[in-house]
Amino acid sequence: EMSSPSLKTGAYILIGVGALTMLMGFLGCLGAVNEIRCLLGLYFTCLMVILITQVAAGLVIYFQKETLKEELSHIVGSLIENYDPLNEDERNLQDAWDYVQTQIACCGWTGAKDWENNAILINQSMTAYPCSCSNSSKDFQVDSGFCNLDTPVNGTATSAEWPVHEQGCMDGVEKWLKDNLGVILGVCTGVAVIELLGMILSISLCKNIHSEDYTKVPKS
Repeated sequence: EMSSPSLKTGAYILIGVGALTMLMGFLGCLGAVNEIRCLLGLYFTCLMVILITQVAAGLVIYFQKETLKEELSHIVGSLIENYDPLNEDERNLQDAWDYVQTQIACCGWTGAKDWENNAILINQSMTAYPCSCSNSSKDFQVDSGFCNLDTPVNGTATSAEWPVHEQGCMDGVEKWLKDNLGVILGVCTGVAVIELLGMILSISLCKNIHSEDYTKVPKS
């Protein structure tokens, strides 16, 4: 219920790249130590596949960002609507969302009003609010579950009366990405350069091994 085709595809890609990276490292070390050309060639191929995959993933994210944003909106909306601190089956996912709201200082996907769809808050006439959204100092030690309003008006309230952050997490995440764009691009570039260096070194080792094998061939 909490997934989407694009997110599943992304997860499978990350799992595949991780497994391929582990296998690649093992083959590269084995080929370099024992001077096995075929393993070095396989190491080069694995690096090239990983690099192409990373570039392809970046292009997909860039050109499909609106689709991904829409799917995330549905996922987060469903999570907020069914959020229940007593639900142990969804505890990890709910804790992850509480962490996002606490760290980014945001509330809901588009704003605190998203939480007005939560079944528990509806039953409490909105006299409680998500603690991870709070901008009040007294709630800083509580980062999950629901907190009660001090003075609800006539026993009912709205999200506008909650002491929570006004910024939605969608805007918060976009702002964080823009603020850290240089760091993200720098890390991606650094990883790509290391991969290219690995490809160059593997080709050089293969050529050296080939040259040594050629010199060892007895002349007739």
